Amino acid sequence: MITFKNISEKVHASQRITSDEALFLFNSNDLLGIGELAALANEKKNGKNVYFNVNRHINPTNVCVNRCAFCAFSRTAGEDGAYTLALDEICRRAHEAEEDGATEVHIVGGLHPDLAFEFYEEALKAIRNTAPNLHIKAFTAVEIEYFSRITGLAIQQVLERLIKAGLGSMPGGGAEILGEAVRVKICPEKISGERWLEIIRLAHLVGLKTNATMLYGHVESAADRVEHMELLRSLQDETGGFQAFIPLAFQTENSDLKLDIKGASGLDDLKTLAISRIYLDNFDHIKAYWIMLGEKIAQVSLAFGVNDLDGTVIEEKIGHDAGAKSPQSLSKEGIIRLIRKAGKIPVERDTLYNPIRNY
Repeated sequence: MITFKNISEKVHASQRITSDEALFLFNSNDLLGIGELAALANEKKNGKNVYFNVNRHINPTNVCVNRCAFCAFSRTAGEDGAYTLALDEICRRAHEAEEDGATEVHIVGGLHPDLAFEFYEEALKAIRNTAPNLHIKAFTAVEIEYFSRITGLAIQQVLERLIKAGLGSMPGGGAEILGEAVRVKICPEKISGERWLEIIRLAHLVGLKTNATMLYGHVESAADRVEHMELLRSLQDETGGFQAFIPLAFQTENSDLKLDIKGASGLDDLKTLAISRIYLDNFDHIKAYWIMLGEKIAQVSLAFGVNDLDGTVIEEKIGHDAGAKSPQSLSKEGIIRLIRKAGKIPVERDTLYNPIRNY
């Protein structure tokens, strides 16, 4: 029989909890008790440090051959609002980011039907030449699979060519919910959860660090969330290549997902972040993506096992097109203030979690 007391004893002893125990926590109403266990698990790993970086998002295009029902960012070619950035504009934004003190540029976009793979290689090379001090974190597993499809190259060959061009690491997008029963409802055009895991495994094997995300608060159940995390934990046991887990709260406002969806509450946000910290014992970092959560929930989450607030971001489009009410960016001073007021120690980091400055 599963009890909260037994789970608590495991966390205090730094022992792994089971998937059934994680589901028990999702079904529990003891939010503060869960938060306390998550805070303990986090403090064992990270002390009072909360990480952030100075980064900029660049989305080269929103034109996409997929039209996932939950996505408010994608457009078809010629549709109002569709855009594709020229290489010189991408370079201008990267140079501007470096001039403003950024250490990372984060690049994801649509699966454009007319852009050749070489465009993306040239973009990486151009950024590397224009802003040599920026780490380039780019392309989800979904984009990597698309590059493989349009070139006929194996996934490993695609990754190796991108690394040669300047790719430093990969974000964790495209995971959504990895279980197929949910995936066919929200993004049937997208690669399967199994394929996502396969591509991320190959990325880890060629030396790329990645993140992992989970889109929650739509049609999935608590069991679907636990299954998602179980798949991630298993792959992390194998490769050790994940850096951070990032639960993403579904934004309902501009979605075409025609289902009875109310979105996640603040309580659900905190519970999901906390349980992920307890369950994903082989992940060093749990990130509260303030763009989706809002600044206040993100700040409160620092007492619920979270140890990373992402970065300054600048000009985030995907979450805001979906209806996020948060600002387009936060200043470094603003992030530091959020962390300090939560009683934590702000630590500016690079993409690979090397500390740059402790505040």
